[in-house]
Order: sequence, then structure tokens, then C-alpha cells
Amino acid sequence: MWCGRREFPVAARTVAAWQQDDDVRAHLLVADGRPVGYGELWCDAEEDEVELARIIVAPDARGQGYGRALVRGLLAQALGTGCSEVFLRVHPDNEPALRCYRGAGFVPVDPALAASWNTAQPVAYVWLRYEAAAVPS
Repeated sequence: MWCGRREFPVAARTVAAWQQDDDVRAHLLVADGRPVGYGELWCDAEEDEVELARIIVAPDARGQGYGRALVRGLLAQALGTGCSEVFLRVHPDNEPALRCYRGAGFVPVDPALAASWNTAQPVAYVWLRYEAAAVPS
């Protein structure tokens, strides 16, 4: 599931369109010579924040640790930007992704903040922010 949708593969023209914004940094996870994951960093220098976005793992590659590897790699890149906050949003029905993100140190944002961010969204996303102290040891 990505963006609440289940279609896969994502059309190449769709992925190319996502990357048109100057603030988007696309990343591809490759294993054994084939793409198994995709994710983006949306950098907002004015807000001093980065959002991990459009995190997708190929259905046949799920349950093998690629999601964790992708999220940790994206998070390392996000932390390297120097921005003070790292966020992500996830469809509320995507429990495997929620577990993955929590395991990487993401915690829910304040409910009032999530509600305000969800005002213009197509669904009430679960909004998470990175908190280093939340990373399991």
C-alpha cells in the first residue's frame, strides 16, 4: 500500500513526475540487481524540516527487511541535511509500515498538529516525527 493505494508497479511516468520538484530527493533501493524499494526526501529549508515520503517496497520483496533498510537509509540522509525535524505520514491502515517506522524511532506527533496537517489531506494520515530517544536498543 502506498498513498492508500494498492496498485503496483507504479508507472514510470508517475515516478518521474514526482521528481520534478526541486525539493524532492529520490532514492532507489536495489537488491540483487533489481529495484526493491523507493523513497523520497522532501526538504523544506524554510520550515527546517525533512519529510520521508512515498516509501514503497515491492510486494514480492516485503517481509525481508528491505523496508527497514530503506527507512534507515532515508533517515540517515534526512539527518544529514542539518534540518532539525524529520517527519513522515502513513495511511492509517498500513500497520506493517507503522511498525517499521516506530522501530526506526518515529513517534506520533501531537494530535492537534496531526489534525491540522490532515485538513487538506485525502485521508487522516498518521503523522510521525523522528525522535532519537525512541530508537529501540
